[in-house]
Amino acid sequence: MWLAPRGAAQHLVDEVRQRVITAAAYRPFEGARRIFVIEGADAMADESQNALLKTLEEPHGFVHIILISAEPELLLETVRSRCQEVRFRPLDADTVAGELASRGLGEDDAERIAAARLASGDPRRAEFLVSEEGRELRSVAAECIAAALSGDLTSAPWRRMLTAAESAGTRAGEETVERLASAAAEAGQDEGRAGRRAAREAEEAGRRASRRARVEALDAGLGLLAAWLRDLAAVADGAEDLVLNVDRLDEPREAPEAVDARAARRGGELVMDTRRRLTVNVGEELALETLVYRLHALLSSSRSRG
Repeated sequence: MWLAPRGAAQHLVDEVRQRVITAAAYRPFEGARRIFVIEGADAMADESQNALLKTLEEPHGFVHIILISAEPELLLETVRSRCQEVRFRPLDADTVAGELASRGLGEDDAERIAAARLASGDPRRAEFLVSEEGRELRSVAAECIAAALSGDLTSAPWRRMLTAAESAGTRAGEETVERLASAAAEAGQDEGRAGRRAAREAEEAGRRASRRARVEALDAGLGLLAAWLRDLAAVADGAEDLVLNVDRLDEPREAPEAVDARAARRGGELVMDTRRRLTVNVGEELALETLVYRLHALLSSSRSRG
């Protein structure tokens, strides 16, 4: 059983109870084990995590529960203490860039290396970053940083980030519906009652895929904002070899004297805080607008002190 976050990257407590806690009480019908994988486990609300505690502490011998998390520190201590931690190292940037090149993805080596670095070893995210939607998000992130630095916020670039995320969600939903419809046709289940059921299931799966892709794209956009701030800090500190956006190195070079490295790093913390708040259904446009204004206040304040 594989459980992935729904909607605004949250695991619903009823879903955790029904699909994991209740199901874990029954012996497998076939095979010797029942395996439950909770993807993005840190997206579970406290109520969901607390509901899972007894199952984690005293699972049946045939049950294995795997919690996948990129930020395990966001899990409750009571959950972490009941788990055995297994760390996976991300792929290095050269390996990811090489995979993109072998598939003919990316405009040039510089873009592929930048995508690999920005993806932190995640091939799927690197592939997204060299797609049309990914390039748009990178452009919007750079525009948001430029607006925060200049103080010219009239163009409201954060709205473009929302539009780009919406576009990514729409494409993912349409592709899912098309794929499932094709599979139903190949199986001869595209007519009559079976066809209507297959169509409903495809539409539901499409909506789920659209929501998830939209959330992932928005989170990726915020991650790109944090990456730009990190690059500003790196250039200001004279550490250009640490820059992530290597294909656009001239852009952070234009501002090192105007940007305080500590302020840029603090800006990255503000971005990460916004990413976390968006997982609990905070108004997206207001959260992004507030973030860019706070970044402007932070960066302009550091320049005035300098």
